[in-house]
Amino acid sequence: MKNKYYDIVVVGAGHAGIEASVSAARMGCTVALITMDTFAIGRMSCNPAIGGTAKGHLVKEIDALGGVMGELADKAGIQFKMLNLSKGPAVWSPRSQSDKELYSIEARKLILNTDGIDLIQDTISELIVEESNSPDELQKHKIKGVKTGFGSQIICKSVIICSGTFLNAIMHTGKTRTMGGRVEENSATGLSEYLMGFGFEVGRLKTGTPPRLDINTIDFSKTEVQKGDSNPNPFSHKTNTNNFPFLKQVDCYLTHTNELTHEYLKEGFEDSPMFTGRIQGVGPRYCPSIEDKINRFSDKPRHQIFLEPEKLNGNTIYMNGFSSSLSAEIQLKAARTVPGLENVEFIRHGYAVEYDFFPTHQIYPTLETKIIAGLYHAGQINGTSGYEEAAAQGLIAGINSALKIFRKQELVLKRSDSYIGVLIDDLINKVPVEPYRMFTSSAEYRLLLRQDNAALRLSNLGYELGLIEKSYIEKINLSKRLIEDGVKFFSKKTVSPKDINPVLTYAGSNPISQNEFMSNLMRRNEIKINDFLNLSLFNENELLKKIKDDEFVSSQIEIEIKYEGYIKRQAEQIESFNRNENIKIPDSFNYDKIKSLSSEALDKLKKIKPKSIGQASRIAGVNPSDISAILIFMRG
Repeated sequence: MKNKYYDIVVVGAGHAGIEASVSAARMGCTVALITMDTFAIGRMSCNPAIGGTAKGHLVKEIDALGGVMGELADKAGIQFKMLNLSKGPAVWSPRSQSDKELYSIEARKLILNTDGIDLIQDTISELIVEESNSPDELQKHKIKGVKTGFGSQIICKSVIICSGTFLNAIMHTGKTRTMGGRVEENSATGLSEYLMGFGFEVGRLKTGTPPRLDINTIDFSKTEVQKGDSNPNPFSHKTNTNNFPFLKQVDCYLTHTNELTHEYLKEGFEDSPMFTGRIQGVGPRYCPSIEDKINRFSDKPRHQIFLEPEKLNGNTIYMNGFSSSLSAEIQLKAARTVPGLENVEFIRHGYAVEYDFFPTHQIYPTLETKIIAGLYHAGQINGTSGYEEAAAQGLIAGINSALKIFRKQELVLKRSDSYIGVLIDDLINKVPVEPYRMFTSSAEYRLLLRQDNAALRLSNLGYELGLIEKSYIEKINLSKRLIEDGVKFFSKKTVSPKDINPVLTYAGSNPISQNEFMSNLMRRNEIKINDFLNLSLFNENELLKKIKDDEFVSSQIEIEIKYEGYIKRQAEQIESFNRNENIKIPDSFNYDKIKSLSSEALDKLKKIKPKSIGQASRIAGVNPSDISAILIFMRG
């Protein structure tokens, strides 16, 4: 394969690479997806699960835009669960335990069956670049192609690097160091050094994985059963709910460490690569290793350990919460102090991975790099952790790469639009120094950015991009009209004491003495929309019949009414947010002329080059006084 041409080359076939290649191909581009192992596509190297708190929001948004992670999760799911149901709807988050082998099989099948993608087993040794005629003064070079490890040259217009944890990766277990980004998989070397030659900054981060346990050596009677939902909902709008879930559903289990566990783990601290400085990369604060937990939270007598099957028909259990880089002997000794694991045997010990990443002041919100036009970074190369964060970036990079090739307006989601917008905005303006993880608390407009309304928010955009089918958009638009009509109906229609008091009394709610608007009654915690839909006086109402037959529509109406005040307040906040977003800062703006800027603000503003006053105000180290100075200078 000498000098073959593609529109886009995607480097790496993890969760970011899958979304990047599929989205670009479905938008009409020819794509070369290059990976070191064509049978490792979408491999779940750590936790075999998709979604979770805030991460589930990302998966639903990926699906609403036309991505594929939700579809794959539905096909491989062996336990589905909606988290945080005891709290408000803003933080409800779907999660699925996956058969990790089946997920990878389905991902590979999807890639092979997508027109426009060629799957190539190879590596990238360097990029082919040429001088750029871009009006962007930073982009002095542009992509022309890539050179592969096997000596081929691929000419292309765009390259998306989705390298995961493989760039100059080193695995650590106690004193043992091994080159590789995953067990029995090599590191990707040379590319970081090549990009540094163009002026890119490179940093180091760390992630970890826990031991895998032999299921036959666990006494589950000493643990707490963690069941999934009895009637689960799928992630993807493409999934046929008539025969869902597709696979037999399994239980997970909960147990805990104890003070003896912690004492045994401390015995390995003197050989720990993390505490002795052999690991230079910073680990994830919100998903720390077990040794980091007991070191930082020494006052806590125990920590949760979830035991999760890695496959439907396998003997491997994932020890979630026990990520470690300590020696294999210490890991096993400590694990055997955990209830249920007294006689446990390891199938594989835990280890830490240290790898290169590229600080994100070097990319634009489109995920294109500022130094080389046509080069995009997506996933852990940008300092994120997690499959879902990677997939979201891969989707946006694939979409923007295709849009730029077709000379169309590129896509930038705002943090008021989506969790994906929050993710990318945070990456660029709060450049991560540790692996970034998405949380619901990261989204200030989270009541409007719920997982349940992702399709209402984003699917029309997915349709405009050519990634969502017309029949689904027609269904979504019909749902929007029904929701709007339903909210109006319940807000304007009153109900008499005679008709509603029996319902209120049965629900434990105070009766009414005069006619009351149904929306006011629905705002009571104990009253649900079905309490009104089931009233006999509405049996002939055609609108309410349609609402009653559509669980999605009825739930949206109930949320809109119950949280009307909060939703209205957040909508007003978004108006204010958008006003600042609309005050644009010219690319040629010279911050050096503003003498009152703090030195930290000046450095950050020149590095990130914000596009608007709103973006500038969210940059870490830029204070309100700095924003005032910029506005005064712009007006002058």
